[in-house]
Parts: sequence; structure tokens; C-alpha cells
Amino acid sequence: MKRKIMEKLLQWRNQRTDRMPMLLYGARQVGKTFVMRELAAVGFQNTVYVNFEEDQRIGEYFRGNIKADEVLSVLETYFHTRIIPDQTLIIFDEIQMCERALTSLKYFAEEAPEYHVIAAGSLLGVALKREQFSFPVGKVQMLTLYPMDFEEYLWAKGKELLAEEIRKHFAENTVMAAELHQDAMQEYRHYCITGGMPAVIKADIARDAVLTQEEIRQMILNAYIADMAKYAQEKETVKIFAAYDSLPVQLARDSKKFQYKLIKSGARASQYGDSIDWLVQSGIVYKCGKCTQGFLPPAAYQDLSAFKLYYSDLGLLSARTGMTEQSLLARESERFRGIYAENYAACALRANGYELFYWESEGTAEVDFLIVREGRVIPVECKAGDHVKAKSLMVYREKYDPAYCIRISGRNFGMKDGIRSVPLYAVFCI
Repeated sequence: MKRKIMEKLLQWRNQRTDRMPMLLYGARQVGKTFVMRELAAVGFQNTVYVNFEEDQRIGEYFRGNIKADEVLSVLETYFHTRIIPDQTLIIFDEIQMCERALTSLKYFAEEAPEYHVIAAGSLLGVALKREQFSFPVGKVQMLTLYPMDFEEYLWAKGKELLAEEIRKHFAENTVMAAELHQDAMQEYRHYCITGGMPAVIKADIARDAVLTQEEIRQMILNAYIADMAKYAQEKETVKIFAAYDSLPVQLARDSKKFQYKLIKSGARASQYGDSIDWLVQSGIVYKCGKCTQGFLPPAAYQDLSAFKLYYSDLGLLSARTGMTEQSLLARESERFRGIYAENYAACALRANGYELFYWESEGTAEVDFLIVREGRVIPVECKAGDHVKAKSLMVYREKYDPAYCIRISGRNFGMKDGIRSVPLYAVFCI
């Protein structure tokens, strides 16, 4: 499966000066191991692959000297192979299981920059479970891998030409042919259920998969829940799960502002604030902060007490709610289609590097997202269907006079009255 992050990894591979070890962040099951092995296959002659979860014995060697030359000597002896600069890729997988290995990256940056070292681990462990040893701040280059976006999903399904057409029409802001538009919308609706976890997409494509994509989605959801107990402190686990379990109810409200009372009666921020932070830092959910003004930079105008939470992958949302593509199209699911569309847009914007903000005006108007694009604050409204009346967007325009607005919906490309129409399937282009 082709992943966009590979281009950045190849740039790192070819860097000749000031190269630091690469640390690949990402939530569970987003494909970190796959992309590291793919990098090894296309960019190096041989690989030393260390998995600290599967082989705990290797972790024992990191209890002693973790200077670069000592680590290299241990790896060569342990794996019976020579490690040659510019030819060998050293992979530290599941590095959260060995804190000293993570610390050792500092010495590779300082003492042996000629070696290519890439490490990966769950955000749950790398970001949150640091018990004894320091994080190598400023000594590693960090990239975040997200679930596959809609364009990568199309690539995996062999629909590269459709993806190219979408990008072409987005760039030119011209209407897609009706047949292509319908085809892309159908793929979007299917993606709303599968989400972007590589294992799910692979099973969805395969005709002879041992497990169905529905079963894999449920397994991943269950694994996320199990990790809450694995990485969180015992007293926090129940609260973290309760907060996460409330997400469908939170998203189903007219105002999607997170409300602690929906976790349980009488719940307060003082009780559940740390649990929310844990979910955000782990990459399980995305946080969208409330802005009270439409000025640059949005982060300076946040109301820190108000925010929305979205699932980091649509497949987790569909697994949690039990929705299928057929049920999502049902008349009685019209409201939930809007929830899926908004969560989908949040995932797509986050994968493209945008911080997530929304705007609210004294409870009378709300714009789904504010993004900083080309040095300007652009309001973004998201609709599930063709009905695109957006009073809140009009209120925002009158108040802040943005260069233009973006309306994501089931409609084709277009521009009218300063509002740019972007079909749901084209959000990856923004």
C-alpha cells in the first residue's frame, strides 16, 4: 500500500548533513512497521530489525552502556550482521517497551549521525509512559503517521486515476463529470465505514481474507480499549474508558461541544480533564478547540474550557456505533450522516497537518472548522448532503470578511458568492 509519508522518509534517507534518528509516531495499527520495512526495501541493502515487544531479551543489553558504538557492537553481534553506514537501516520497533533504547537515539545523533536509525512506537507508550529515563529532546526527527486518508484508500483500491481527477478538478475548481462524481461519492461512503486502518482496507479489498474488515475493525477497537488499561494508571483507566465511551453521544448533539455531564451525571472537568488529555495525547481522539474570534493565529483566541472530540479513524466510529454502509444511507440515519461527514473532515484536515479549531459566536452561530491556509484564516463548513444552506457561515462572513469560505458537502466543485464548494471526497486536497 502506497503511503504519502514515504516521500518524507526518503528525503531523510538521502540527507547528507545534520541527520538525526527518525522517530515515527502514530496510534496503534496505522501502519508504522509496514512503512519502515518498505523504506528498508527501497532504500537500503540490508536491515537490522529490532522489535522490543516480541524480543524482550534484546532489551536487556540496553541496561548498560547505550553509547552509539556500544549499541552498534551489540546489534552486530546479536544479529550476526555488519552494520554499514548508508547501506544498513536500523529499525527499533515498539520502542516504547525499552526506554533506554529510546534514550540511546540521543547518542546516535551526537556520535554517529552517519548511521540510519528509525524508531517507531505507539503514542500510548512513547508519549505517555516515561517512567525513568529522559526523552531525547532535540536529538530526533519526528514524523506522525495517521490512518490512510481517502486518497491513499483510492490508491489501495487501484483507483489512482480517480484520485488524479479529483486533484485536477480541485486545483482548477472545475466540475467533475457526473459519473465520476457519483463514483467518488460512493467510495467516500464506503470509506466512512471502513476508515483508514491499513489492515481493514487490505481485508476489505481481499476476496479470500481470513477475517472480514468488520471483524478487524472490532478487533482494533477492542485493542484500543485494552491499551487504556495497559498504559494508563489503574485509577484513571475507568475514567478514560467512560470518557471515550461517551463520544457517540457527544457527537450526536446539535452542539458537539464536549460536555462532561454526558459521561455521567455530575461529572466535572476537574475529574475527567486528565482522562481527556490522555485520549488526545495517545492519538485515539482528535481535539478541536473553540475560537471566539476569526483572527490570526486561531490558537491565541481559544476558549480553553470548550472543545469537541472526534474519533481519529472512521472505522473506530463505525465499529463503536455498529453502523454499516446500508444503514448509513437509511432515511432515519440522516442525522448520523452529518456526524460521519464532520468526523471525516476532521480526520482529513488533521492528516494534512492542520490544527483543529471551530468558531462559535455567543451560542448563536457555529462554524465547524477554522484552518490557516495560505496565511489566512479560512472558515470551513461541513454538510453530509446536497442541502448546503449555512446561516452560521453567513454570520462569520459578515463579521470577519474572510478571503473566501470552504463548504464541504455532497455537491460538486464550484464557487459562488465567495464560497468554494469542495465535495466530501476531495477534502484530502485542502
